[in-house]
Amino acid sequence: MKVETIAILDCGGQYTKVIDRKVREMSVKSEIFSVNTPAEQLRDFQAIILSGGPASVWSEQALRYDPAIFELNLPVLGICYGMQLINQHFGGKVIPGHTTEYGETVIDIKPDCSLFAGLASKQQVLMSHGDSVVKLANGFEVAATSGDVYAAIYDPGRKIYGVQFHPEVDLTVNGKQMLHNFLMKICGLSGNYRLDDRIATAIAKIKEKVKDEKILVLVSGGVDSAVSAALLVKALNPDNVYAIHIDHGLMRKNESDLVCENLKELGLKNLIRENAESTFFNSVIQVGDKEIGPLTKLVDPELKRNLIGEVFIKVVREAAESLHLDFDKTFWAQGTLRPDLIESGNPDVSSHAHKIKTHHNDVDIVRRAREKGLVVETNWDWHKDEVRQVARALGISESIASRQPFPGPGLAVRLMCNDGSNVITPEQTGKFEQLMQKIGAGYNGQVVPLHTVGVQGDCRSFRYLAIASGQGMDLDWDKLYYLGKTLPNQVDFINRVAYVLNKKQLTAPIHTYPMYINRENVELLQEVDDLVVTRLNQKPISQVFAVLLPLGVTKKYSVAIRTIITNDFMTGRPAFIGGDITKELVTGLIAEIESSLPEIDLILYDVTSKPPATVEWQ
Repeated sequence: MKVETIAILDCGGQYTKVIDRKVREMSVKSEIFSVNTPAEQLRDFQAIILSGGPASVWSEQALRYDPAIFELNLPVLGICYGMQLINQHFGGKVIPGHTTEYGETVIDIKPDCSLFAGLASKQQVLMSHGDSVVKLANGFEVAATSGDVYAAIYDPGRKIYGVQFHPEVDLTVNGKQMLHNFLMKICGLSGNYRLDDRIATAIAKIKEKVKDEKILVLVSGGVDSAVSAALLVKALNPDNVYAIHIDHGLMRKNESDLVCENLKELGLKNLIRENAESTFFNSVIQVGDKEIGPLTKLVDPELKRNLIGEVFIKVVREAAESLHLDFDKTFWAQGTLRPDLIESGNPDVSSHAHKIKTHHNDVDIVRRAREKGLVVETNWDWHKDEVRQVARALGISESIASRQPFPGPGLAVRLMCNDGSNVITPEQTGKFEQLMQKIGAGYNGQVVPLHTVGVQGDCRSFRYLAIASGQGMDLDWDKLYYLGKTLPNQVDFINRVAYVLNKKQLTAPIHTYPMYINRENVELLQEVDDLVVTRLNQKPISQVFAVLLPLGVTKKYSVAIRTIITNDFMTGRPAFIGGDITKELVTGLIAEIESSLPEIDLILYDVTSKPPATVEWQ
């Protein structure tokens, strides 16, 4: 039986692979192509989805596409940029700045539109756009609105649909049903593509590529690298599989000990642990004509990631040489996931993707090895939730299968270094204070000169942190979450909002202090992170961790608690205090931090969704 397959045309959106994941979750195969792919190559597919993207259809830099894709008589769904492309192609008009929307939005839909079959007339969706459709294309009808914004359009006769929002992400509450309606009702598919088939395909590809050669697998202890190791052991002679765990001194508390114990249970015969804290902390690297390092003097998170990535490869090379392997001929295996490669702007995944951040295992030296055909990325085609399913299917321990994500640079990007070079202008302070007076509803706030990483409109944002306070643990979650959504949308120098849990109205301003990576700061973060994770690692929370901040009212350290509820890890929301987690649980955590770690001043809670913030702060 022929496998049902649709084509996703990538317009450079960071959610392109999430569309792919959602489609495959419904047992429909999908293949991703550049948006400029000739229509003739798409003729044998059952449908086309046009992704979102950071470009503008009205600009000189608008992406080129083959107009003949609309003459294939295939059902088409355009998402965000894809909807705007459809509208302009058929004679409509798109302009910038009409209405910008970033975050969760309630829209009004036409329930009789097949795309929205079975749904109520009001739907919560995720918007992320600066351009808007202002003139509808000929032959199209309005399927949904958000105020004066066209939120969805369609031409039922030609089976062409467009949505300004992102149905593929978790923050669109019924987005999965909308995609199901498109695939099953509009396209008439049945769903005949299975996960078991994809696991078998992955094993077959590993065998075909590696054959009887030796292969190194870099294992962090997380589910991604564990699945890589398990697939290699299943596909190859275990004697040829070498596992290396690098302890860079930036792991969570006692983590490397636990990691190595778990890895031995996977059937790995050749496992070494490299203790390399001193190397990571003290190395200086040369990138072009620029000297970077040591880590103990860096502030910029991109420089931290670059240095750690390069040192990581150096340490792996030395470990490989200790195994008497020919590093230039031995294969590498990595647990790199699709979202990692999208956010790195990896051209092998998307030629148009905007770089959100650099990943430690996808720096240039790894890409060069990939060009030689020596990198085996066993999880290249999977997202986090799919990897967990694969882990369970392979019989991997649940302690690993459900293990929380941890960034490659470790705690280096959860320790907010600061050299005092960022300055909030009086104009920014005034604008922020005016907005807080308007929407604060009993809460006050302050912008602090610490940059965090966000993603807005498919582009990287590097903006300031806003801190709100006012009610302590007598908080009104709905009002706080409203602040977390509204401030980044209405103030263009903010992308994250955190709330003070352990104090009410602050009687003095918050000050920032110099801070760099050192053993003392890392150990403090390890301790507070261990308390936070131990208390809050429970359903429905998908990920929880602590961030150490160089700020306070009376002390120089504060901590931020980050929780995320998500399925795809490309979008998500913080756990609601008083809903997803009880106020009593959080109150107990606050008391524990204050009693055991007196050097901590403010205990903050991140109330921002992704987007506009990323899950990690850096």
